[in-house]
Amino acid sequence: MKPSVFFTADTHFGHDKIVGLAKRPFDNIKDHDQSLIAWWNKAVHKGDTVYHLGDFAWHSIPAYREQLNGNIHLVLGNHDRLKSADIACFASVSEYKKVKVDTQLIYMMHYAMRVWNRSHYGSWHLYGHSHGTLPDLPYARSLDIGVDVHGYMPVPFERVAQLMARKTWRPVDQHGLPRIVSHV
Repeated sequence: MKPSVFFTADTHFGHDKIVGLAKRPFDNIKDHDQSLIAWWNKAVHKGDTVYHLGDFAWHSIPAYREQLNGNIHLVLGNHDRLKSADIACFASVSEYKKVKVDTQLIYMMHYAMRVWNRSHYGSWHLYGHSHGTLPDLPYARSLDIGVDVHGYMPVPFERVAQLMARKTWRPVDQHGLPRIVSHV
């Protein structure tokens, strides 16, 4: 069986306040962490690839990482304060990631962008950070991939493709568009 590719963000393992801050349906952080780990491992197999778009864990990164299936590439979020031992837990660590899955070019960052490289040619942008609070742009091939939006588990590439196919895409780029000038 061919390994699958998954995307996720904002797991916030071990972050005591995340249950209340993000209004997650768990009684406490222990229940939260155990549930997210179980659901992750139900979806992701050992040989699969996971792109985690930031805010992985509040502390004890190696302890959480060793419980999760897959080869995890971490795109740093604002709560990711890694020590050198933590970096070794991941297949890669970066501020920004560009990959091609099948023929689809995907740009990933913890934060949402309104335009990104090759967006006017149909590339995708995946992000986290906003916990489902940003309005979706139906014309842009960008998507909040955080756990708060996707049932608290990683999302397979095929599901992302389905969600992107629902969008009425139109190129958004500076080429040929009138300038919006603001004089402050």
